[in-house]
Amino acid sequence: MDESPTTEELRLSQLRRESAERREADEAVTEPETDQHERRAEKADYLRRKLEERAEAERRVEAERE
Repeated sequence: MDESPTTEELRLSQLRRESAERREADEAVTEPETDQHERRAEKADYLRRKLEERAEAERRVEAERE
């Protein structure tokens, strides 16, 4: 039995991570801390967008099989 997370689950995880890091950046006390959280949020956003591309590709493959 394959218990790997789905693309959608991974995408939602990255969305939550991005939101959390943006909140942390807003609440950060020092500039380096703010910068670090902003970079993490940007990375999570990038990964989420890549997962959206992957989901779209998976949908196209499924549509072609039908």
